Amino acid sequence: MSNQTLERIARNKNVARAAARQLSMEQLHKLAEVIGEVIEQKNDEEKRRQEEEAQKARKLAEIREQINEAGLSIDDLVPDQPKRKRGRPPKNAKDADKS
Repeated sequence: MSNQTLERIARNKNVARAAARQLSMEQLHKLAEVIGEVIEQKNDEEKRRQEEEAQKARKLAEIREQINEAGLSIDDLVPDQPKRKRGRPPKNAKDADKS
């Protein structure tokens, strides 16, 4: 079953019913179990991702606070960015001026 087929089934109840008619009751129960497990895994992954983002935000806030307490700013930590060098003009730039 392709990804597009699964998306179609997920979006439309009638398409899901038509697909379910092709399966036996045993297959439908097994499918329900598998989908339940997949949903649990996705929920766990999402919670873990949110916890990691929250932890990262806390660490960032701590670092900013330490920087402020030390009397520094973020600009003090980042060196000046080098100026960009302009690239070469196109080879045909002289030819374009003549026409």
